[in-house]
Amino acid sequence: MTAYAQVWDLDSLLPNPQSDEFRKAYDQFKRDLIGLADRSENLPAPDGNNRESVDQWVAFLSDFETVGMRASDFNAFLGCHAAAEVTNRVFQQWEAQLATLEPDRERISANVQFALQGVELRAFESFLKADKRLKELAFFLEESQQWARLRLPKDQELLAADLAVDGIHAWGRLYDRLSGSLKITVMEKGELVEKSPSQVQYDAADRSVRSNNFFAANKAWNRIGEACAESLNHIAGTRLTRYRRLGLEDHLVLPLAHNRMERATLETMWRVVTEKKSCLVKYLQAKAKLLGLKQLAWYDLQAPLPVGGGGGSQISYDKACDLIIKTFTDFSSDFGEFARLAIEKHWIEAENRAGKRQGGFCTGFPTNKESRIFMTYVGTSDNMSTLAHELGHAYHSYVLRDEPWVLQDYPMNLAETASTFAEAVLGDQQLSTAESDDKKLLLLDHMLSDAVSFMMNIHARFIFEDHFHRRRKESELSPEELSQLMVEAQREAYLNCLTDDGWNPGFWISKLHFYISGLPFYNFPYTFGYLLSLGIYSLAESFGAEFPARYRQFLMATGSRRAESAVSEAFGYHLGEPDFWEKSIGVVESRVEQFLTLADARGVA
Repeated sequence: MTAYAQVWDLDSLLPNPQSDEFRKAYDQFKRDLIGLADRSENLPAPDGNNRESVDQWVAFLSDFETVGMRASDFNAFLGCHAAAEVTNRVFQQWEAQLATLEPDRERISANVQFALQGVELRAFESFLKADKRLKELAFFLEESQQWARLRLPKDQELLAADLAVDGIHAWGRLYDRLSGSLKITVMEKGELVEKSPSQVQYDAADRSVRSNNFFAANKAWNRIGEACAESLNHIAGTRLTRYRRLGLEDHLVLPLAHNRMERATLETMWRVVTEKKSCLVKYLQAKAKLLGLKQLAWYDLQAPLPVGGGGGSQISYDKACDLIIKTFTDFSSDFGEFARLAIEKHWIEAENRAGKRQGGFCTGFPTNKESRIFMTYVGTSDNMSTLAHELGHAYHSYVLRDEPWVLQDYPMNLAETASTFAEAVLGDQQLSTAESDDKKLLLLDHMLSDAVSFMMNIHARFIFEDHFHRRRKESELSPEELSQLMVEAQREAYLNCLTDDGWNPGFWISKLHFYISGLPFYNFPYTFGYLLSLGIYSLAESFGAEFPARYRQFLMATGSRRAESAVSEAFGYHLGEPDFWEKSIGVVESRVEQFLTLADARGVA
């Protein structure tokens, strides 16, 4: 008997998608959405001197928020059901049906933006001051005006939205179905068994198990490689066509806009990462020696160290929950109380069973002011970190739950800051209370494995996507060419520190983030968030008891500020300069030194 449920509660949010009640709720939502889309066609010119214009905008924005919240609810709800049962055709059909409403949602956004597009600065400022509600939503309206500059002409925008349902988004859904139904045949207790990708472990103490699982997974993924290459080529091709029509500088303009960050910030971050991450090579070399190897292969990166009985040690779900609650509470009572709420109210789907989608996510239900977390918990320390990571996302939404809905929408890079910050809180507490050098070594290995993921793995993804988009301008790429690009990116990002045959050419097939059709370049926000969270957490001592409040202030600002402003206002650092990023990586360098010292004591560093 476990203390905490591992299956989430979805029934309190909306009726089951297989019920008549859900159909009725959906039909009403559809009518309201289409009605609002029709109203958006006749938005008056924003005029602060015309009370009728002001009142129409205020009323429209109120309904826009209400309908938008319900749209988020339906998207999240069906996404949860589909992730938990990937072979359920009813859920797949509902997802496809909901996708047909995207053009109407896009019509509303486009009409709002086009209505604001040509308003001169003084007239726009006068409009915002004409009503307290408009003033409250000023950031959203200003950003909408800026997004209008990245729009095609209106008729082309609406056509593109219609075509996207059976175009770019359909390719993304195809990948979800292919990957969700994939089975990997592995050897377990002398028998061949089929598992979903999320159930296959690559952190076994036995190297033969790790390598066999790795090659078995690659074999399975390669079976769908041709179809995935088609999907990836057409997702990128659609975007590049749009960028060309807009006359954009390159394929990074839109990702930067989505993340509310400056190009100089991204370039500075990657430059500092490139200059400083050689410290991680020292860690990987020492880890190889601890494992009795000359050099690591890809499938060794998550291998447990053979110290202190750590290889293969399990952490029960209950124990992980209790530790997270206590750790978050030690940071701030608000954070801890939230974690207990989410765990005890069945917001989390963690059960280890077949038929679930791979990976993990946190999604929000703004009408109920709740979140839901999806993952597969198999008892590893990585699983516990994932749980903390997703609870960090959920806490972020919880902090913003009473803000206007349009000011609850924070960009990916700042979302990943909150999640990786939660992991940092957990990791630091464990390290400070470790009872032995072996335990410290294991914890540092886990922390530095994360650093490798964010500073090398994610960097490889960025390099791959960057080069892929440049090549895709000229022609589609074959699976073989994509695999070659991937290995080249991995060699560059990992400073060529793995064995010659130890790379992962098919990583582009198995990594679902490349196929997310709604957001381009989904990966670099993870590195941004990781390094930002490390830098922010390192400021805790200088801010003292004031720090949790500063952190909460930062989270509140993420819905209504650009990334650079949110950080500078709360903590005083400018992200376009290298100082903050060097401070962040200084934390990683310190952990590497601690790891090397402990490894040296064992005669291997």
